[in-house]
Amino acid sequence: MHRRITGKLVIATHNPGKLAEMRELLAPYGIEAVSAGELGLGEPDETGDTFHANARIKAVAAAQAAGLPAFADDSGLVVDALDGAPGIFSARWADPGKDFTGAMTRIERLLQERGAMTPEKRRAHFVSALCVAWPDHHIEEVEARADGTLVWPPRGSAGFGYDPAFMPDGHTRTFGEMTSIEKHGLPPLGLGLSHRARAFVKLAEICLEPR
Repeated sequence: MHRRITGKLVIATHNPGKLAEMRELLAPYGIEAVSAGELGLGEPDETGDTFHANARIKAVAAAQAAGLPAFADDSGLVVDALDGAPGIFSARWADPGKDFTGAMTRIERLLQERGAMTPEKRRAHFVSALCVAWPDHHIEEVEARADGTLVWPPRGSAGFGYDPAFMPDGHTRTFGEMTSIEKHGLPPLGLGLSHRARAFVKLAEICLEPR
């Protein structure tokens, strides 16, 4: 039995980019969102071996600490030619300093070493696993992906993380060149292109009611 989200919700992230996207996605539903960082909650160790597992770890930890429903995302970039790397380690490839320029450079170096120079050899996809956990241990979770191609050099300064290197299928601009509305805005304003937007649509169907 699915459960609806009502009242206040903790967004279990300390990532400003993710927080901004999640708040924008939740705004039409009248949900009061407060971040784990604003509540002074710590960041749990992400010891899972899947996106789903890590999203659940973050959501459950925040729900238990805050005594409120908590919403977490675990997402990353999966590169076909690199056997799925960086995958669940996407943030760690950027090191504690969040150096995603360095991480994108590392990916490009590895692709060149493997001779992955044509678009068909540079296929990749973003994955977003979303989890909502309640203090009584009820869980709702969904997952979605956005397929595309890696470009070099990175293009655009919008978005965050690996966005400037990722060109979604059917488009000629990277996520880094798109406005937030274009990237993750939902119809009719946007196309809901991003992995997080697509996962959010699934979650909204089972857990949210528009105002």
